[in-house]
Amino acid sequence: MEFVYNSEYWLISTFIDSSIIDGKLKSTEIEKIIKQFLSNLKKEDIYYKIREQFGEILIDMAKNISLSCTWIPYLETFPYEDENSQKKYDTLGYFQFDVEYYKDDPTKKENIKSNLIQQFPQLILPLLGKFSETPENRGIYFDLESPMYVFVTSHETKPDEVMWTQENINKFKKTIGYWTEIYSGQWEDYSETLYEKRIENNLSNRKSELHFIRRNSGFIYMAKENYENFFNTYMIKYVLTPTPKMRAVLFALRSINESLDFLFLKAQLEGFKDINTIEKKIRNLRLLRGLIQTRLSLIYNELDYNRRQHYTSVLKHLLDEFEIDRIVNRINDKFTIIYDSMQRLYVQKTQENQKRTEKGLNLLNLLFGAGILADLAGVIMIALSFQEGDFTSVLLNSIIALIISGILATTIIFNIYMKIKAKEVSIGKTVDAVIEDGKGNLVLIKRKYPPFQNFYALPGGFIEENEKPEEALIREAKEETNLDVKIIEKIGIYNEEGRDPRGNVHSTAFKCMIIGDVSAMKSSTDSKDVELIPIEKLKDMELAFDHKKIIKDAKIFK
Repeated sequence: MEFVYNSEYWLISTFIDSSIIDGKLKSTEIEKIIKQFLSNLKKEDIYYKIREQFGEILIDMAKNISLSCTWIPYLETFPYEDENSQKKYDTLGYFQFDVEYYKDDPTKKENIKSNLIQQFPQLILPLLGKFSETPENRGIYFDLESPMYVFVTSHETKPDEVMWTQENINKFKKTIGYWTEIYSGQWEDYSETLYEKRIENNLSNRKSELHFIRRNSGFIYMAKENYENFFNTYMIKYVLTPTPKMRAVLFALRSINESLDFLFLKAQLEGFKDINTIEKKIRNLRLLRGLIQTRLSLIYNELDYNRRQHYTSVLKHLLDEFEIDRIVNRINDKFTIIYDSMQRLYVQKTQENQKRTEKGLNLLNLLFGAGILADLAGVIMIALSFQEGDFTSVLLNSIIALIISGILATTIIFNIYMKIKAKEVSIGKTVDAVIEDGKGNLVLIKRKYPPFQNFYALPGGFIEENEKPEEALIREAKEETNLDVKIIEKIGIYNEEGRDPRGNVHSTAFKCMIIGDVSAMKSSTDSKDVELIPIEKLKDMELAFDHKKIIKDAKIFK
């Protein structure tokens, strides 16, 4: 028995920044790019294990594809910031691709096997990744960690229609298993136990239909009459549409979870000075969690009050299949952990500030608390208003007034100084090195840790206690690139608010040259990689922090 392919849907969860991205217009652009890619598909583009066996068939399918793309927003007020790239988004939704091969020649659909279905979404996913990396698409964040969701439909079998009793489901479990798990492989050495697992949870309540929803793919078979009468009304609304919505929820929860991990690392491993920055980010993540939980509450209400048994079965299955409750509980646990961590940071920072300001604060408290400053001010007024007496008395009172005025001025200046010092404690000091090789290249590292993990950046790092910026730069350049450098000139100090997601971090940047042989260059434990990047290529690259501005200020670009 074989199922005859009918059509399919590709679904990919996405964040967008609606202030710079129009999802509807962008869907038209994406559709055009994918069609162009598939029309030019070559055999070598196909996964090598099936290239020789199915290469020609896949190329023919690609040339006979009907495809349309639609942007579907789900949560239109969802202020999410990626803690790694620092890009901001405000809408959660998904792009839906309505796909059909051989629309004008249905007889050819009989040759389409389930192991062919999975090939095109796998090819499209990296294409979308490159699309989102371009400057004009910086407001799009696809879920590239998960496979594109594929929902396949069928309304015909060969031989004729089967009544789907449990006996027949077991009898044809291998064929059903191929179509229910598009991404899990189709190899002959899979076990009977695996096929038993794949045919669990048939969500259909009719013997003329099969409805399977898995983590990365779904399959719906309906007898032709049922398909024509109910698919576009009931099935799309109550089976197909809830699936990408729940998957979008999973994407959002996973993103919140990763952001909490990043913030925990920042609080523990980085030299963070500005706790308020981390606290603000945590409050925003808590808001996002609340928005997700509110949406989930609507789903739970549906389970409580909706009388459509099939629909509620689908919702329960989706919650279980995507393990929503488990990840929500894990996120709640992480909030508790990070709050405890923040409390320890508060205590630590408070102790540091107390040590630095204890003497000054005690003096001021003594002076104010005892009323000494007020008394001194009164004495001055009396001394200065004294008009009678001999020259010696007038001179003595004037000297007393000057001394007391000096004490007051010194106290005020000391108070201002201590406030400035307290503010400096909250500022992180770093250095960045613009290192040229004299051959049109710049030395960049690829960051190993967040923020901006896997982004290219200038070599540099935090200045250690009692270390001069120049000394820190030479040390950091050596640690991150293994190169000895000579400072040519200072480029400037960069202290714009928000330039560094780790808090209030000020960087001093220097232009440098390499001492010795550039072949000594290698990455360290602090950097994932170190490379010579052509200066011309830098113009189109997205760099970490404000490092592109630093490079421009160094007059590297012509």
